[in-house]
Amino acid sequence: MDWARVAFGLIGLTAVLLGGQVVAQTPDTSYPNRPIKIISASPAGGGVDLSARIVADHLQKLWGQPVTVENRTGGSNNIAGEAVARAEPDGYTLLATPPGTITANAALFKQLNYDPAALEPVAIMAVGPNVLAVKSASPAKTVMELIAHVKANAGKLSYASQGNGSTTHLTAELFKSRTGIQLVHVPYRGAAPAVNDLAGGHVDLMFSDLGTILPLHRGGRVRIIAVATLKRLPQLPDVPTIDASGVKGFSSTTFFSLMAPPKTPSEIRAKLNKAIVAAMQTPEVEAKLKSIFVESSNLDTMAMGEFIKSEAKLWGDVIRAANIKVEQ
Repeated sequence: MDWARVAFGLIGLTAVLLGGQVVAQTPDTSYPNRPIKIISASPAGGGVDLSARIVADHLQKLWGQPVTVENRTGGSNNIAGEAVARAEPDGYTLLATPPGTITANAALFKQLNYDPAALEPVAIMAVGPNVLAVKSASPAKTVMELIAHVKANAGKLSYASQGNGSTTHLTAELFKSRTGIQLVHVPYRGAAPAVNDLAGGHVDLMFSDLGTILPLHRGGRVRIIAVATLKRLPQLPDVPTIDASGVKGFSSTTFFSLMAPPKTPSEIRAKLNKAIVAAMQTPEVEAKLKSIFVESSNLDTMAMGEFIKSEAKLWGDVIRAANIKVEQ
């Protein structure tokens, strides 16, 4: 039973006898009445950090309380995840994170000092598409041509990722399992060196978020042959989806979430969600999101929780099937 919800509801029903009169009490609507801190699991300048700062700026203007963003990177996002998991569940400490923290880390690591599944959903700040790109000299112009090329050169071709257990790594492993191909994994420390080596022809292909690799595609240094969304992208109207290219149902997106400590009251999370969803859909913010090739989400906390559960199952299954392990 959610005792926080029960207690909150009872406040409005409680009557106090004062001077022979019954005076009904109203729910506490004072949140927030002090500064809010958002702990970002990603470094400054990335999509998670930029989205968190957009949210912080809006909430500060809306509620008149300071909202700060503090970057705590490292440990495959577990440093930030653990810090928020151990914080008071009062809505004043929040986690801004890419998907892996809440969808993959529980399966990737043998032991964690916190339970990612216990973190409470607040809002999805932004969602971005992933794409499949090959080096410019690759003979493959389509997904089916790529699959045939890899099978004809079994074990000889490589794919880059931004690190073990990253979204790019897991998406490639999902693609391998769905198509029956064999590729050599070359992990990098971050997206920039990975896409640079793809552009240099040192690796053969990779999955990447759109914003990171689109400039290289437009410059002819790499070639995006398919998108991992179920619909074509307006930025790449002539590039088909992987689903329509023959790998039915294939989908992979990057999303930036705002999470709260375990047992944070649903009323507080709902208030945050409503404000953030409204902010992210204003023309000003939509323009900012478009500039980093992501878009807003209108999921409430319940729908967001179900989405995260489905993503955790998908990537957990991929991790276990490929026997992927990451050491902290």
